[in-house]
Amino acid sequence: MTTDLEALGQAIKRAQYRNHRTMDVALRPVGVTLVQWDALRAIDRMPHASGHDLAVATFQSDQAFGTLATRLVERGLIVRTAGHGRRIEHALTDEGRERLQSGRRVAEEVLSELFAPLDEPGRGALAVLLGTLLREQ
Repeated sequence: MTTDLEALGQAIKRAQYRNHRTMDVALRPVGVTLVQWDALRAIDRMPHASGHDLAVATFQSDQAFGTLATRLVERGLIVRTAGHGRRIEHALTDEGRERLQSGRRVAEEVLSELFAPLDEPGRGALAVLLGTLLREQ
């Protein structure tokens, strides 16, 4: 039997959409959206990174990330400072770090529930398969 690749692509998209919507709703009590939390996570992983590097890491355009970063600055979650040349660097504030940590606790619960239908070997196999697909890019 041949796998319907269109249906497979749609299944991946539906799983991603379910993950996004569930996380977005669960993060509301933390006071951030999934997009905002993802930006905080990227800034934490890449201290003093440029806006461009953070945009790439969060799957956004430079302009979209710039707008998001401005909002995060206004909320006191990050700071932006002048770097080398025209580079603007980003760092978390204490409040941003608190929101990030609270979000991590939420994410752990949500992801545990979303992946509950898979046992540990199934999760491992899925990780390997997705890694294989992503290495092809």
